[in-house]
Amino acid sequence: MPGPPPELPVVVLDALMPTARRLVLNRRGSMVWDVESLRGRYAVKLGYPIEATADWPAQPWTALAPAREGAVLHRLGSEEIAYGEWEHGTWNIQPWRTGPDLHQVWEPCRTRGSTLSPGLGIALTCVDALAELHAKGWAHGDVQPAHFIVGPGRTHLIDLALARGGQVPAAYDFPFRGCLVHYEAPEISRSVLATGTAEATQPADVYALGASLLISATGRRAMRYPDDVPRPVQRQAVADGRRRAARIPGQLGELVEAMLSLTPEDRPTIDEVGKALS
Repeated sequence: MPGPPPELPVVVLDALMPTARRLVLNRRGSMVWDVESLRGRYAVKLGYPIEATADWPAQPWTALAPAREGAVLHRLGSEEIAYGEWEHGTWNIQPWRTGPDLHQVWEPCRTRGSTLSPGLGIALTCVDALAELHAKGWAHGDVQPAHFIVGPGRTHLIDLALARGGQVPAAYDFPFRGCLVHYEAPEISRSVLATGTAEATQPADVYALGASLLISATGRRAMRYPDDVPRPVQRQAVADGRRRAARIPGQLGELVEAMLSLTPEDRPTIDEVGKALS
């Protein structure tokens, strides 16, 4: 979106009557605001379409993502959710989740010379958050370290705009086109390369969680490809199963290796992962 970021839409201002607000993110068709009001603290997401550039195709679906996430959260039983449309796309309001993400929590493990091991307890809280979603019949579709917020009481799994498992309003729906390639399962990459779309699945979520645990603990991603090559080249490396020699020591490492199996049927379910950790 050209120019400075707009103010919050009037409908959001009227709903929350903010006492303080902070723009947290504005990139790739999405803005996230941290908003405080007398009612509490909220995350406000605004979506707008990405215009085509020399190295980035147009992505009109990003304008729909906040409303789609709002609809998903509503279907999952979240009560403090509101969503709708604004002049550039859609918006949603949801409770703010306080805490560092998984990658931040395990940063000491990645420090040069560190002898710290990633905590199994933290890993289990992430597994539990994903298991709760899977138990309701949904797949997240965009599992990555930044989407696990390790709060004081529990770990929250956020950013469900790509989740699949139930109907959402047709006006806000769009096909699943894969996710961040670092965490994309080989079968997802193959489908996106072949057809442009894929089917978000629970086994692919398990793979993505394994890749998230690996990169958060070691700083190394699961697959081997240069950072600066085009996304289709990265996807081809994932589709071909070009694994890197990166591993977490100990019990967690053995479990992550199973989660990163190239064949979906060879991966444990999220419940099996949880049992192995507990």
